[in-house]
Amino acid sequence: MRHLVESFAVGALRRGQAIEQFLGRAATETPAGVRWVSVEPTERGFVVTLHAVEDVGGGHFCDLLEFPPLDPDDEFGEELGVEREPLAAMALAENKAGAVRDRWVNAGVAGAEYRDYVRAGRPTT
Repeated sequence: MRHLVESFAVGALRRGQAIEQFLGRAATETPAGVRWVSVEPTERGFVVTLHAVEDVGGGHFCDLLEFPPLDPDDEFGEELGVEREPLAAMALAENKAGAVRDRWVNAGVAGAEYRDYVRAGRPTT
């Protein structure tokens, strides 16, 4: 199982490891895009970032970090906020980006979620 239970997600963040969540299709038609949200521990606190990139991948190319941003001025994503506690950062991602508490994965695993999305025919919901 790739999804982290809440305590494992919080534990990863407290150990200095980022977590992320694939959110699916972005609300753009041209170019087609996908979104994911990340929570990263930094010296400032737990930074929540929303990423929106062109959907240029497929079953064999699913490294979301390699996809071009939908907005060239937003190459590293849109910072949604910074929280002092992991659960507060996760809640911020839920409230501002539509993340779901039981769908978090370790950093780098959102690409596997994207691959599942591609294999499912890139559903719109």
